[in-house]
Amino acid sequence: MPEETTTKKNPGVELQTTDGGLLPLLARTAADAVQRPFYTLYERYLEATAHLWRKPQHIGIIMDGNRRFARMLRASDVAYGHLKGADKLREMLDWCFEHEIPVVTVWGFSLDNFQRNSAEVKSLLELFEIKTLEMVDSPDLHDNHVRVRFIGRIDMLPESLQTAIHKVEQATGHYERFILNIALAYGGREEIADAFRDYLTHMAETGRNLEQAAEQFDPKVLERYLYTSGLPEPDLIVRTSGEVRLSGFMMWQSANSEFYFCDTNWPAFRKIDFLRALRSYDQRQRRFGR
Repeated sequence: MPEETTTKKNPGVELQTTDGGLLPLLARTAADAVQRPFYTLYERYLEATAHLWRKPQHIGIIMDGNRRFARMLRASDVAYGHLKGADKLREMLDWCFEHEIPVVTVWGFSLDNFQRNSAEVKSLLELFEIKTLEMVDSPDLHDNHVRVRFIGRIDMLPESLQTAIHKVEQATGHYERFILNIALAYGGREEIADAFRDYLTHMAETGRNLEQAAEQFDPKVLERYLYTSGLPEPDLIVRTSGEVRLSGFMMWQSANSEFYFCDTNWPAFRKIDFLRALRSYDQRQRRFGR
């Protein structure tokens, strides 16, 4: 996950302790118990008005905060956070189906993440393989006609995971109602570099020299070589865990995107958070320079 160390915490009560964060956790748990009935009523209100909102046609999700979620719960292994994050993705997709958002792109593993502890990387890639294989026969994906695509430098992933990716892409490749892009071994700068490389390769293969390639080049040409070629650019990008940056996510495609930053760690992301993001998008005035 595209997650970095941070000192920012959710707003509200903050207690400095030496017990690994138990007291802040208890304080947040108590606050949640008091607020939960009000959140339920507010969520119902948002649900009742959501049909009136202008919805994004493509939403990008930077699923950040899995490790912090595990540490907050004092889990013995950060893999617990990644597992709960995978479960949350499944839940979030149901919300997207419900609100007819046809294209979703989620960032699961960045190129920078390869620099983490080798045991954590191995565990995370194994989890990706398990979850990818589960998608091959997933009733939810097939019943909702979801095409699953993986984007990034997939050739850097273990062969067994590449095989699983091929299976799910083949099993869902004929669907057109919804599209789920999963970014693995992904970096925004690398995507642009790969697009340039593929463009120049195509020019060479069709007999054009470098001067001709330069003359014919413009932004629209490059878009055909991006990982998301043929898809609409993301209207809304959501990042969880309180980080206020893109970290390279869809650098080219996000030029006109709206952004929504949520303090909640990804595994704790709630439907009310999702609805708030959609409402925020509906309230934006998108002029595109006009």
